Amino acid sequence: MSLLSPLYRRLVAQVRRLWRPRYRCPRWLWLVILAGGMIWFSSLATQLYRHAQQPPDAVLVLGGSIRREIVVADAVAQGSDLPVLISHGATPPCTRLVFDRVAAPIDQVWLETCAESTFDNYRYSLPTLQQWGVQHVVVVTSPTHLPRAQWLAQILLGSHGIWVEMQLVEEIGIPANVENPLKTLLDVGRSLGWAIISQIYQPACATVFPLTDVDLAEWTATGFSCEHQADIQIPDTE
Repeated sequence: MSLLSPLYRRLVAQVRRLWRPRYRCPRWLWLVILAGGMIWFSSLATQLYRHAQQPPDAVLVLGGSIRREIVVADAVAQGSDLPVLISHGATPPCTRLVFDRVAAPIDQVWLETCAESTFDNYRYSLPTLQQWGVQHVVVVTSPTHLPRAQWLAQILLGSHGIWVEMQLVEEIGIPANVENPLKTLLDVGRSLGWAIISQIYQPACATVFPLTDVDLAEWTATGFSCEHQADIQIPDTE
């Protein structure tokens, strides 16, 4: 054992040298980063508090159920003049028919069709909301979509100074998806990372367009179907 001890000590020393960081961040740099972070969080908190006191200036509808679009269409028909962004909702002609059925103006309604998840809903909607100058947004979703939808909204939109207010629409029947705690945890984790990355990089959705661009005649010619619960009468192709 005595003969192996010097070899062992040399091996340990070599491993320590290999794993020793070659560059160490100066203490003053860490202090600068910490101070900058505190200033940013303080400014963001002040901004969010101020925006929370203001009335909503936009509506964001999360896709997943056409019931949400029905409720928003009724609100627009009753006089709501807030701009509406529907993130990967129903098939575009179905959304158009939902609004037309209640004679709701559609010149304030926009569709975003890139999102494939709740995370995407916010990630792709953020550039449009910022372009509109939104400070207080109403997010329309369902009770079965909570708390994940709310937490992600508060992280992804809140990190850019947009106050979030949730509006819940009750679903009819049994929801198709059930919130998974592990999925919620993973989405919250990547949202925290994206909240930082998105301060300097934001991918834009190439398919954001007004509802007025939806040509019902063209869609009817090619054929489409809508969710049964919407009870939509699809125009005859003849």
